[in-house]
Amino acid sequence: MASETATTRLESTTTASWRAGVAAGSLAAVVMGAMMVVQMRPVLEVAIPSMYGLMGGAAGFTIHVAHGAILGVAFAGLVSALDFDLDGSSRSLGAGVAYGVVLWAVLAVLVMPVWLGAVGSPANPPLPNVNVTSLVGHVVYGAVLGASYPALDGVL
Repeated sequence: MASETATTRLESTTTASWRAGVAAGSLAAVVMGAMMVVQMRPVLEVAIPSMYGLMGGAAGFTIHVAHGAILGVAFAGLVSALDFDLDGSSRSLGAGVAYGVVLWAVLAVLVMPVWLGAVGSPANPPLPNVNVTSLVGHVVYGAVLGASYPALDGVL
């Protein structure tokens, strides 16, 4: 007599979600970084690298993409924790844009000027650092993140 055993396999989507966050955040940061090369080159060449005691555009772009990847993981964690349904393209795009605006308001307007002042950067902007070009860049970051994250979630 033969016997059969049923097995159940559980797969965690947490790792896939985090990987999708890294990939989508990195992609979004590259797109925003390309805009910055044209519109805000001193931010990439001086401000961002001087936050870490470095200099140059290559360092600034690399740090910018690393920040984007980390913030992409934070986005993945946030939408997961809130159990936010990103299946609709307009919902995911809207969530990403809203996230980009919040990142701009907190990180670019408040945190970056304080950080640059604390390290004595030559590119220390005023506090608050309200810059419309920066806002547009963060909205683009959020839009690319929001549009690409659901497509990458579960694939990576």
